Amino acid sequence: MTAAPRPGAPVPSVDPRTGAVRAHPAREAGPADVDRAVTAAHHTLDALADRPRRAALLHTAADLLDAARPEILAAADAETALGETRLTGELARTTHQLRTFAETAADGGYLDVRIDRADPATGRPDLRRTKTPLGVAAVFAAGNFPLAFSVPGGDTASALAAGCPVVVKAHPGHPGTGELCARLLRRAAERVGLPAEILTTVHGLAAGTRLVQHPLTAAIGFTGSLRGGRALHDLAAARPHPIPFHGELGSLNPVLVTERAAATRAEEIGAGLAASFTLGQGQYCTKPGLVLVPAGHPALERAAVKAAAAADAAPLLDPRIRDSYLTGAAHRAALPGVETLLPPGPAPTPGAPLAVRPGILAVAATDLHDDLLDECFGPLTVLVRYRDRADLHTALTRLPGTLTATLHLAPDEPPTETRPLLALLTPLAGRLVLNTWPTGVTVTPAMHHGGPYPAATTPTTSVGTSAIHRWLRPVTYQDTPPELLPAELRD
Repeated sequence: MTAAPRPGAPVPSVDPRTGAVRAHPAREAGPADVDRAVTAAHHTLDALADRPRRAALLHTAADLLDAARPEILAAADAETALGETRLTGELARTTHQLRTFAETAADGGYLDVRIDRADPATGRPDLRRTKTPLGVAAVFAAGNFPLAFSVPGGDTASALAAGCPVVVKAHPGHPGTGELCARLLRRAAERVGLPAEILTTVHGLAAGTRLVQHPLTAAIGFTGSLRGGRALHDLAAARPHPIPFHGELGSLNPVLVTERAAATRAEEIGAGLAASFTLGQGQYCTKPGLVLVPAGHPALERAAVKAAAAADAAPLLDPRIRDSYLTGAAHRAALPGVETLLPPGPAPTPGAPLAVRPGILAVAATDLHDDLLDECFGPLTVLVRYRDRADLHTALTRLPGTLTATLHLAPDEPPTETRPLLALLTPLAGRLVLNTWPTGVTVTPAMHHGGPYPAATTPTTSVGTSAIHRWLRPVTYQDTPPELLPAELRD
């Protein structure tokens, strides 16, 4: 067993292309480090009460990240092997999120102000409701999005917009990128007259546990594995005063293809599936990992295999994830009744000896094993062949909660036939996708990125402006003199 790193030890950084380990200037956080970070963040709450200044902070942070683009992209690619094109898009999404939440903070509509004036005739008191920040937000950075779901990502942006200082548990897969972005956010705070301690990072597995248990931590945002997320969720619930744990713990993202769609759109659907489940080497949280296809339609399967086989081999985020992918794919392929249509496995290339190739498995709905209902992180998808509506219903009722559910139809399918299918998918997912693919998330007010457990632990979203409500609670003031009311509640 490997000993846990000691507090103060250098944080290792692993090259995902070669597996080489190099030390990083960041240090493993000990108990005193976590306490200092959370306490310092707590002391900035009064400063963050200034909404216009919060908005300026987020705008300035976005500008500084844009200005540092070459340095950020180089750092993130060295630590994740995601490539300049993917990371350029992710940085643009990150700065868009920051600016969107800046506008949300400035507008103040998220406070959902309600005023019921006193009515002497009925004896009703004067009641005025607003929302107030919870306190220090602990954010756990995600491994697969070193920018948009990490130190400068959506949880950080929404928490700061709400008036909550943030302590980020940096991800071990990209510590250098995290520290670089943290410096830029702290610099933005100082430029607009806010304390730099509105955002701090801590490193190390033990630091994450201490962060959840710290008495001044008020809420948690997490994106990661089911095992790790559930352990932290249970710690948050076991505190003397439990706190909200907004976790995204994994998602299968099922796709249902109707028989008419398979008959009329086989090439299009097969190619689209391959592009979707191999995007980013299958490391998107919205990757379609299970596809219900009608039995007896080999053209769709052939199209998916052909397109996926042509996808470029590339390394996964780190050697541990690569090993887990290869082991998990091999285990699933060896299950009784499972057919391998495209074998997953290593695919060493010049400069990337740890690259992998995608895989496609197939199984009859009647042989759908429980292990196939667990997410396999990486470029693997499972085709489940159904014969009739009974097969479909049985399979769908076994699926866990998920971020997305997708339905592919033929153009001429009547609503009377497709509406029941949509009704079967609706209880499973936070986002329903029709005739396209779930990979890719748009940052807009209408977006919901969450779903029933284990896709999410609370009925909230981590993407879009509604994410700000994760970090707020309602408060009603009764018969309160105007001079004591928050500004938004005064006449």
